[in-house]
Amino acid sequence: MIAGPDLVLPIYAPESTRRDPAATRLIEALRRCDGVIIASPGYHGSISGLIKNALDYTEDLRDDKRPYFEGRAGGCIGCANGWQATGSVLSALRSIVHALRGWPTPLGITANTLNELFDRDGVCRDQGFATQLRVMAQQVMVFADLMRAHSNAPAPDHPSQ
Repeated sequence: MIAGPDLVLPIYAPESTRRDPAATRLIEALRRCDGVIIASPGYHGSISGLIKNALDYTEDLRDDKRPYFEGRAGGCIGCANGWQATGSVLSALRSIVHALRGWPTPLGITANTLNELFDRDGVCRDQGFATQLRVMAQQVMVFADLMRAHSNAPAPDHPSQ
């Protein structure tokens, strides 16, 4: 998991190939993953700048065998202090996953942080929200398994097959 202080990265500069250790850790984690779950708080109707900047680093994956989020599921969680921004944040995250060639999960989650969703130990207090998190995580895992099985399957003899 990459969260909080791990997301305090230098502003992404596409012209530079130098990366600080936190940015390198993020890029390498994304490179290895078969699925990703992105959660962002809502700031002024959209995702946070820290999340957007972190996602900008996916540009370093552009020349990889699996560029960006190619062939990976992306679970999206939009959080806000009230319901108004949760939908716009979720929509923005789903659009970003698409733009990065990923597959947003069928279930996207909105979280109203006015409600106490977690206790001090990180245990989810809201059973409905916990169920949504489990379903979305399962969707990411099932898609990853399907893509892994597909990549190991022999190629068809004809492009139309």
